[in-house]
Amino acid sequence: MAENRRYYWLKLKEDFFTDKRIKRLRRISGGDTYTIIYLKLLLLSLKNSGKLYYDGVETDFIKELALTIDETEDDVMVTVNYLVAQNLMEIIVENDEYFLTEIPNLIGSETASTRRSRKSRAYRENQKVLQCNTNATLGNLLQQNCNTEIEKEIDIELEKEGEGKKQSLPPTLYGEYKNIRLTDEEYQRLTDKLQGHTDTMIEKLSRYIKSSGKIYQDHYVTILNWYEQDKERLSQINNKSGSSKTYSTNYEDSDSL
Repeated sequence: MAENRRYYWLKLKEDFFTDKRIKRLRRISGGDTYTIIYLKLLLLSLKNSGKLYYDGVETDFIKELALTIDETEDDVMVTVNYLVAQNLMEIIVENDEYFLTEIPNLIGSETASTRRSRKSRAYRENQKVLQCNTNATLGNLLQQNCNTEIEKEIDIELEKEGEGKKQSLPPTLYGEYKNIRLTDEEYQRLTDKLQGHTDTMIEKLSRYIKSSGKIYQDHYVTILNWYEQDKERLSQINNKSGSSKTYSTNYEDSDSL
């Protein structure tokens, strides 16, 4: 089971503390505490791609969050209200969920095997350096050979890691309301499959989620399903030159959680 375990971490942007929303939060009385609470909520949501769930342990969500992160209810309430007002958090009322909108761009993760490989590489590099230092009296040539071997190993390991990272890059947010999560690979697949209608379908889903408050488990699959429903109608509209006719389809039950 350890082979399937995945480790997560938070990747803060270099401009995190210069973001105007964070600067404004810190200037509020008690702002540093609220900033720490925001960071705790980000960490808490990592494994669920930015979602926080209400488990019903306490009488309401705020009390339960306060219990989980060991902060006062009043401080958590102020923080949550501010995050919602600044569009850093969305409330999914019907599912008792909160979604931290910045998290897709802040997630870092690796599998257990990658973690072991990284630690093993660091150990080997350290041993190489020690060996080179020990044999330094043999001259500069030996030192250069050691350095070259280390560089080669680093390059090989980085290439292997790079291949894995391509598969685990966090999704990008699309749509008018930046609420459609797609990886670069998924977006390219949609571009190939939807015959020029990718942006149209993304915007339709973005507006629908914003207006209905629904949450979808997989935006890529949902867009594909919607396109299959509308494919013929879209083709008909394209074939009518100069037509400004619009269309609508009832997607209410399509792949929603």
